[in-house]
Amino acid sequence: MGERTERADRTRGSSLVLEALKRWYHLPLLAIAMLFMFWVRVQSYDDFVFDDGAIRLRAVDSWYHWRTTMYTVHNWPATMPYDPWTAYPTGTYVGQFGTLFDQIIATVALIVGRGDPTQQTVFLVALLTVPALGALVVVPTYYIGARLGGRIGGLAGVVLLALFPGLFLNRTTTGMLQHHGAEVLFMSIAVLAMMVALRVAESGDSVYETIAVRDHGRFGRLVLYSVLAGLAITLYIWVWPPGIVLIGILGFFFVIELSVEFGRGGRPENLAFVGAVALGVTGALTLATMEVTRISSTNAGPLQPLLAFVVALGCAFMAWLARGWRRRGLDERYYPAAITGVIFVSIPIVALLLPELWGTIVQTVSGRLLPFGYSTTALTVQEAQPPDAFNRFVYRQYGLAFYTAMIGLAVLVARLVRTADHRSEHVLIVVWTLFLTSMAFTQIRFHYYYVVPIAVLNAYLIGWAIDRAGRIDGSRLRGIDGHQALVLLVLLTILVVPLMPPVAETTVVEAGQTTSPSRDAMFWKSSNAWLETNSPAPGAWGGADNEDELAYYGTYDVPEDRDFAYPEGSYGVMSWWDYGHLITVQAERIPHTNPFQQNASSAAAFLTADSEQRAELVLEALPAAAGGNPTTLEDGELAAIADERTAQQEDEEIRYVMIHDEMAGQKFEDITAYTDAEDDAYWSHRKVEAEVYEGTTTEAETETITAPSRNQAYADTTLSRLYHNDADGMEHYRLIHEDDQVSQFATVAVSYDSGESWQPLFLNEKVTAHVRETVSDLQEDPEASVAVYDVHQRPSVKTYERVEGARLTGSVDAPEGSIVTAEVDLTTTQYDRTFTYTQTARVDENGEFAMRVPYATEEDRGVEEGYTDSDVAADGRYRVSVEDESAEEDVFGNQDEFVGTAEVPESAIYDDETVEV
Repeated sequence: MGERTERADRTRGSSLVLEALKRWYHLPLLAIAMLFMFWVRVQSYDDFVFDDGAIRLRAVDSWYHWRTTMYTVHNWPATMPYDPWTAYPTGTYVGQFGTLFDQIIATVALIVGRGDPTQQTVFLVALLTVPALGALVVVPTYYIGARLGGRIGGLAGVVLLALFPGLFLNRTTTGMLQHHGAEVLFMSIAVLAMMVALRVAESGDSVYETIAVRDHGRFGRLVLYSVLAGLAITLYIWVWPPGIVLIGILGFFFVIELSVEFGRGGRPENLAFVGAVALGVTGALTLATMEVTRISSTNAGPLQPLLAFVVALGCAFMAWLARGWRRRGLDERYYPAAITGVIFVSIPIVALLLPELWGTIVQTVSGRLLPFGYSTTALTVQEAQPPDAFNRFVYRQYGLAFYTAMIGLAVLVARLVRTADHRSEHVLIVVWTLFLTSMAFTQIRFHYYYVVPIAVLNAYLIGWAIDRAGRIDGSRLRGIDGHQALVLLVLLTILVVPLMPPVAETTVVEAGQTTSPSRDAMFWKSSNAWLETNSPAPGAWGGADNEDELAYYGTYDVPEDRDFAYPEGSYGVMSWWDYGHLITVQAERIPHTNPFQQNASSAAAFLTADSEQRAELVLEALPAAAGGNPTTLEDGELAAIADERTAQQEDEEIRYVMIHDEMAGQKFEDITAYTDAEDDAYWSHRKVEAEVYEGTTTEAETETITAPSRNQAYADTTLSRLYHNDADGMEHYRLIHEDDQVSQFATVAVSYDSGESWQPLFLNEKVTAHVRETVSDLQEDPEASVAVYDVHQRPSVKTYERVEGARLTGSVDAPEGSIVTAEVDLTTTQYDRTFTYTQTARVDENGEFAMRVPYATEEDRGVEEGYTDSDVAADGRYRVSVEDESAEEDVFGNQDEFVGTAEVPESAIYDDETVEV
């Protein structure tokens, strides 16, 4: 008896274990998938963490997220309301930074650091949080996939998600401190929550009947899931305010599905209830957390709650209209036409009455949701461009899974057409996928979203194929016969093999291993560190004592006019927008432009100015014309704007200019895209001595050819005069530091007619691996000739100070019009390079001359006094000579004889003092 009981207990125990395994087998598999995805994404962890404690991140926006995260650590739970440490001289509100994403990292860091985390603790948490968020996308992907294709389909979708080596992986690896992974996670959760709420709505009685009979249990369940869907949508928008795109997708979905549901004799009021409650909750929560009143898709402002309430009211209106339509016995076929008519009538009304709102909607749709309306300047951002070479691009991103997903989409649509198989959550997936498809092929960046639709559509296809093979529910582990197993094996082989070695061009593991700290950040690190140490803190320039008014992690209210009133002693740094966040974070100085592309037009106007006079006018007009485009203004118009500056604006000066090698090279055309310049304005053909590679030869021959090269218009730009010519001949700019890292420049041209004509490939660009690979590939083309010329070297980053300049004056016994030349030899401490600065003037009718020079020959001011400790020192005094252009030789008969010298103290170049020669 005891033995039989024991055997029975063992049998029951085994049965319970088996039943538990059948019920929960997917959970350990999901955990393994998440652990694998996390491991893949942290493989390069050691490349970012060094003993020196320095911050190392990938991509420029990561640096600003670091700033907003640290702000929240210092001011938890608040996020940064307004930041005067960028976009000088106005500061900026940055709604899509300092969001729930940053709060998550800051909160975890505070917990790990027991309320007082060190910077290193926050950094380590940041390095691991993004990969963790990427791995957590497994959860909504599985459950969406399982709702479409059963548990086996859901698990197959997760496998694909884990193996995709494309943009989603790239944006969720360690060191990529950006909100993309959180966007995908929370959008997917929101879609899943809406699917569940829709299914609950479909499975119950009419909401009108439920309320009438007071079935609080059933009605409460519908309310609960609708509220949870609204909360999930809100969390997504709190992560990324431009997430209003999801509200638009849901609005489009409800218009379609409520019309279809009404037409097929269903209960649209149930679905409308879900939409009204969910979007009503979203509207209320985003309204409660609204930070600004300006309508913008990137701000946490009125646009988010407004659109949510519009969709919620639209759902309620459609349900009300459907009920009245049916009660009056009207033809149901005309209901969709009536809804379409209401929408089309509303569009011009909104455009006329709310032009700002309509303009924002159009701007959001064009070039972001739909592949039209691209601006020239937007296309200078690589991730905002549409993908090239379609088939190759999608294969590298997804293998064959993209094509099978499209098959899955077609099968799903075909199933929806059959009324008996119609489910609202399936329509939602179709609409969501179509919108994300348009987004992904409008801008490359949105392919990090696209992985989830690709994965879940494959999950659906696999579940459908298994079901068709055996007509057995694919959500159960048991019951899969040999035919179904074969179908599953074939499909997984087709999908997985292209993503695995040796077939894959790059596997997910290899892609995870290749991530490394941003090259630009490493090149800028030393120059920014130098600037932080050797320049006065913002608010302390010229001896002012206002640095406390510009605390780095201080809290600043949003100004009504979005123009921050900087205290006396503040100043800005001019560079190109790509490097603004690096200047803010690494140097703790205030850039004029930034990767939000704020003030990019004015930066371009300065950098491409063809004279120092125009460059100065651009800078003087900046405070009074903030946000404008000086490239379209004449010098007189700029002068008039500068004359209108207030006393506050006159104190808001650009003090430093930083030039990177890429600005002078491959990014120069991006800079000119913000001006009215023609494509060939800054290069032309001229005779050059080049190293020419003919056909497949590897040995070059030196030849003189007529080939494309940077022209005088380029040489006259402020950028070129600063970077290539050390500000020679300029009055207000002095080199104060150059990086000890050196970049090599070259121009490369190609000919396909044996050197008769040459076309530019790289114009005065830094020699990178891409340049070398291109030249190497062309050398293998027997039809091509490659020419390499204009080879030279420059420091990676050069830093200049903008000063008043000292006036050198004197008199000389020389004819009127004679040229007076002042020269001084200078040496850069960091790079140990010597160069000569030269300035000229002409003798007037009284035998007098005057000129302005920016370099000092003796140091008498430094950071302690509110000025700069320059890293460039003069080797002696200015030497002054005179030459009569009409004479055959120097007026004194000897070119080597100077007529005077001058000592220029630093006080003179700062205070506009006069120095007698």
